[in-house]
Amino acid sequence: MNHLTPKQIVAELDKYIIGQTEAKRNVAIALRNRIRRLMVKSDLQKDIVPNNILMIGSTGVGKTEIARRLAKIANAPFTKVEASKFTEVGYVGRDVESMVRDLVEHAVNLVKETKNEEVKEKAAVIVEDMLLDILIPPVRGTGFSTTQKENFNPDNASEQELNEKTRERFKEKLKHGELEDRKIEINVKQSSPAGIGMVGNGMMDEASMAGIQDMLSNMMPKRTKKRKVTISEARKILMEEEAAKLIDFDEVKEEAIKLAENNGIIFIDEIDKIASSSSKSGGPDVSREGVQRDLLPIVEGSAVNTKYGLVHTDHVLFIAAGAFHVSKPSDLIPELQGRFPIRVELTSLTQEDFYKILKDPKNALTKQYQALFEAEEVYLEYTDDAIQEIAALAFSINEEVENIGARRLHTVMSHLLNDFLFDVPDSIGPNSKIMITKDLVNERLSSLVKNRDLSQFIL
Repeated sequence: MNHLTPKQIVAELDKYIIGQTEAKRNVAIALRNRIRRLMVKSDLQKDIVPNNILMIGSTGVGKTEIARRLAKIANAPFTKVEASKFTEVGYVGRDVESMVRDLVEHAVNLVKETKNEEVKEKAAVIVEDMLLDILIPPVRGTGFSTTQKENFNPDNASEQELNEKTRERFKEKLKHGELEDRKIEINVKQSSPAGIGMVGNGMMDEASMAGIQDMLSNMMPKRTKKRKVTISEARKILMEEEAAKLIDFDEVKEEAIKLAENNGIIFIDEIDKIASSSSKSGGPDVSREGVQRDLLPIVEGSAVNTKYGLVHTDHVLFIAAGAFHVSKPSDLIPELQGRFPIRVELTSLTQEDFYKILKDPKNALTKQYQALFEAEEVYLEYTDDAIQEIAALAFSINEEVENIGARRLHTVMSHLLNDFLFDVPDSIGPNSKIMITKDLVNERLSSLVKNRDLSQFIL
C-alpha cells in the first residue's frame, strides 16, 4: 500500500468506476496523504488531520462505489452509514457513536484474517493429526485377537508398528485428499447465546453492554456437541478452532484499534437529509440539527468507547455524500461544513457513460450475467450495437421517469434477460449459445418506452 501513488490509485479506481475524474483524484490524494502522515518523523504527525470529503451528486453516479473501492485498495476498515438513520441523543434511533463501533468491528475482522493466514500452516498440521487420531486412534492396548493378528500381520510386527504403518498410509491419503467425503464424528463447541438479558440497563451505553455480555459468556462453561460431518467439513471447523487458540486476541484488539484510528474510512451517506433549510424553523429541522451536532464531535475527533477499548477518531477519514436536491451544503451547520473542506460535485451519467459502464469495468453487469449463464454451461454474447441500444434505452428511461443513475441498468438488464434465466436449464440446455442483438433488445425493451408504461422501472 505504501508504494501506491495517487495516479496508481486513480488507475485502480478506473477499473471499476467510469468517469468522475475529479472525485477520484481527490480521494486518491486523501488516501496518499494518510501514508505521507505516517511517514512524517516529527511531532507534527499527530497534528496532521485528514481532509474530509463531501461528495455532491444525484443517486447512482458512483459516490458509494468510489468510497468502497478506495477502502478495498487501501485494505482499510470501512463502514457505510445513512445519516438519516441517526437521531439526536435522547431520542429512539441509532446512536451516532455506533458507526465507530462498526468500524472497529470491521478492523478486528481484518486483523483476524491476517493473523489466521499467519498461523494457517501451524493449525493445518495440528488439524491433520487430530483427523488422523479420529480415523486411526493410537494404540493403547491389545486391539486384535490372536487369529486376527496372524491373518492381518503375517510378519509378526508389533501392534505399535502396525498402527504406525496404518497411520502413515492414512496420513498420505489425507494429504492427497482421498478421504474428503468420508464421514467422521467430531466435538464442536456450541456458540454462546446471542444476548444475555439484563435488568436496569437503561443508563448503560452499547459498548458497556457488549463488554459485560462478552465477560459473562466467557465465564460460562463452554459446551460441546457431537456432529457427524465429512472430513472436508471437519477440517474447516477444526481449523477455525485451532487458529483461534494460536492467535493472541489481546494483540488482535490492539492492532485493530490502531488500524481503525489510522486507516479507517467512514462513509456517511444521505447527509443532505439532515441538513435543515435556513428558511424554516422549528419542527423536524430541530431534530436534524441535533443529529448534526451529535456527529460534529466524532468528525472533529473524539474518544469513543467500544467493547475493544477506547478509539480516537482524530485521524479517521470521513467521506460524506448527498444529492442536495432540496437542501444545499450551506444548510449544514457551519461547524460541520468546516470539517468537510474538500467538496466534489459528481456529474450526471451520459449515454456514453452507460455504454462504458456496461462494457469496461472488471465487474461490468454484462460480464456478471455471462458468469451466471456460464455456471450452467450456457454461453451468452452481446453484439456491440446491442450494448449501445441497452445504454440508450436506460438513459432514455432515466430522462423521462426519474434519474436513478447507473442503478437503472440493473432493472433494464434484468427485464432483458429474465426470460432466458427462467428457461435455463429446462428449455435451454448445456453448451447452448445466446446472442443478444440490437433487434432482440428493441423487441424486448422498446415497447416499454413507447407505451410509457414505466412504473415497474421506478425503484
